[in-house]
Amino acid sequence: MPNAFNFAASPFDSLTQQEQRLVRNHVDVVYFRAGEVILDVGTAPTHLFVVIKGYVAQFDGEEQAATYGPDDCFDGRGLVAGKSSSRFVAAEEVVAYALAHATVQELIAANATFGALLFSDIGAKLSAAGQRQSGNELQALNMARVDQAFVRPAHMVDAATDIVSVVKVFQHERTTNVLVQDAATQPPRLGIFTTNALQRAILSGRPLEQIPVGELSNWSLISVRPSDQVGDALAIMLRHHIHRVVVAEGEQVHGVLEALDVFSFLSNHSMLITLRINDADSIDELAEAAGQVTGMIGRQFRGGTRAGLIAKMVQDLNARLFDRAWQIIAPPELVANACLFVMGSEGRGEQLLKTDQDNGLILRDGYTPPDDLAAICQRFSDTLARFGYPPCPGGIMLSNPAWRMSEADFAQTARRWLALPEPDSLMNLAIFMDAHAVSGDAHLLEGVRGSLMQMATDNDALLARFASAIDLFSSSQGWWNRLLGDAAQQMNLKKEGIFPLVHGVRSLALAARVTATSTAERIEALVQRGDLSAQMGRELTESLHFFMTLRLQAGLAELDRQQPVSGAMDVKTLNTFERDLLKDTLDVVKRFKVQLRHRFKLGAL
Repeated sequence: MPNAFNFAASPFDSLTQQEQRLVRNHVDVVYFRAGEVILDVGTAPTHLFVVIKGYVAQFDGEEQAATYGPDDCFDGRGLVAGKSSSRFVAAEEVVAYALAHATVQELIAANATFGALLFSDIGAKLSAAGQRQSGNELQALNMARVDQAFVRPAHMVDAATDIVSVVKVFQHERTTNVLVQDAATQPPRLGIFTTNALQRAILSGRPLEQIPVGELSNWSLISVRPSDQVGDALAIMLRHHIHRVVVAEGEQVHGVLEALDVFSFLSNHSMLITLRINDADSIDELAEAAGQVTGMIGRQFRGGTRAGLIAKMVQDLNARLFDRAWQIIAPPELVANACLFVMGSEGRGEQLLKTDQDNGLILRDGYTPPDDLAAICQRFSDTLARFGYPPCPGGIMLSNPAWRMSEADFAQTARRWLALPEPDSLMNLAIFMDAHAVSGDAHLLEGVRGSLMQMATDNDALLARFASAIDLFSSSQGWWNRLLGDAAQQMNLKKEGIFPLVHGVRSLALAARVTATSTAERIEALVQRGDLSAQMGRELTESLHFFMTLRLQAGLAELDRQQPVSGAMDVKTLNTFERDLLKDTLDVVKRFKVQLRHRFKLGAL
């Protein structure tokens, strides 16, 4: 039968050649009129359907829950369960493949991945998807250019320089090697002196200040070009039993590539940026490190690293970057008597690509800040803008006096946000709930948060007002319409999925006095308390990470097209597996919102 069956669509792309032949031998083509009920609630499905042409609407009760278009399949879960839990109706004329129950069962028995992708829960589907990923992070990084790795600056000395002076260079520049120039030879030669050679100098017994570095330098330098691949550079080091190579293009020396840095690059590229941040002594040097973060994110993601892990890397990098910048900009006394914190997705450890600044400053009660505090804070905000973090349109940043105050004043302000029903107050409270300390005394932030948690406990009216924001971005048209891929209606994943999920979890965390800031940690704590079922907790976590993955995928595509990151996603760019998972994850959010409305009695507001 039909050779046109699309085996590139999920879950059929997991089948072997033999299993594909089984499908071809047992599949039929069926037709349904517009409005015809294909499967009804309680019906025992006899076939798995794969849409060729047209659209099928899935209804739960009177509400449309999903739409299936070309290459989408249904109802795998009903087929395995023995009865359908939904009603499937042809929204227009539908032509579909029909694969018999017995054949589907045979495929499931032979191919566990096919079965997981067909009917399992979200966690099993995503696990199966991870096993299918063809991207290999190590291979991707191996093929990166040398100048994308951490090439250390070259420190030059003359061959006549004494060893003691060279050791002072080691200490001052925090390096283990220097390049040695010998202009007395024709042509001039270039060598290297390392700590290994220093050991030989010490063991020689001669006064170090009388030994010219040129005597113990290695003049047989091995170099690579900036455009060479990292994997090739590592192979050269292994072949020659050396720990570093010089990076040069012709006579221009770019720096030194260390084996340790290559291994760090291959295992975790964020380590290289961390080294640069820690070694930075100026805002200019920090700006160079900050400029590498987006490239690191893209390489990690395309290499197969999961979005949740990338977000944790980004949170750590941002914390180090902001801490180092604050220590450079602010006087030590201010750093010690204040707490610099970040909020929003950055505070939760869920930020990927750079977004607006969300930060604040808590000052120790009784501490008198410097007279130029406003100028210091403005400089910090300007510095973050230089790093690629745009100013917050709502002014939620240090340069705004409303977001820098004493611990007592911050605690009072946070309690007022909780008590007032205005949308601005609720949103300020929501963003502050995610605050994460990055520099200074973290106990100051803990004190404000503790005061807030104490007020929230058992105050159902306040909690209900706070939780009601889950409907802030509700769409009257329903999310399922966007799955048709209407070019005029791109989906905003933050509004449709991420915000209601994150804020719903945040509301439960506030009610339960859970102090964790990340959504995943809050979910784990709520499951342990019994406020969420283990299954709902698992589905919420998996859904959040899937939304983050899609959002990052869309944002990187926009950057590749040299467009600003909009936060919107064109559903037409998703493959059938991604569309299927998107339906599942949005359904999780829908069910979670129903649970929240019941928990906080939102219908009574």
